[in-house]
Amino acid sequence: MSEAEHIGVLDSGQKITPEDIRELTGAVTPHFAQQVRVRVGRLISGLDASDPARVFGEREMARLEDLAHHSGQPGSESAH
Repeated sequence: MSEAEHIGVLDSGQKITPEDIRELTGAVTPHFAQQVRVRVGRLISGLDASDPARVFGEREMARLEDLAHHSGQPGSESAH
């Protein structure tokens, strides 16, 4: 999906939930982590800081950022 495409829940007018974020981030590989992180940011950008979906989304964005920097190659753990 390109950045220009819409995420269904964004266009639906429905309230964003932590489950929506979980569905988007659940099986992300390091290769796609940054792209998904951007999408999560778009999903939660208009939510209040205390909204459960925003809180969960921010944690997932941090996890995805870390995942994006993990190469998956042997020995890469010691490089961090």
